[in-house]
Amino acid sequence: MTGMTAWQTISGLSQFGLLAATGGAWLYLGQVGVVLMLGMAAFGSSMGIGAAGHAAAGAWGKEGKAGRTLSFTYIIMVGAPISQTLYAMIVMNKIAEVLKNPEFAAANAGLLLGIGLFTGLGEMISAWIQGLIGAAGVRALSENEGKGFAFVLIALGIIETVGIFTMVFMLGMIPKPGA
Repeated sequence: MTGMTAWQTISGLSQFGLLAATGGAWLYLGQVGVVLMLGMAAFGSSMGIGAAGHAAAGAWGKEGKAGRTLSFTYIIMVGAPISQTLYAMIVMNKIAEVLKNPEFAAANAGLLLGIGLFTGLGEMISAWIQGLIGAAGVRALSENEGKGFAFVLIALGIIETVGIFTMVFMLGMIPKPGA
């Protein structure tokens, strides 16, 4: 094991040492940030859509059984959480531009990882909570024969704003080569 540092010898991470020497490990951290961001946002969207969809299916079942027309407005609540995955994809595309410059990306790997992680977290929570609000909205509209729809939309919009703010603020944090 000649030529290895004590850290590489102890941890058995000689491959990591080679990557670190070339900047590849740091670049890898930036790439991990992108993957985490998109995965977390998609997870949140899925959970939010699932919660609102579950409530909508139950409400449609009640409406059908009662002989009422099935409410199309529930679709709005079911579909609302998908936008946060799109917001993460927009940030991902901007970070992809930085990753095209490996030295610059390696020098900013911690920042890119942080941007990815916290964009993912912000979008995940926003989407998930939006789905829970949508589910509550479906139940409220179902029980009140559609009354209060504007209030439900406002509540959905408020949490949507958190997702938009997350995207905008994190886009502003992405470093620009040569700036």
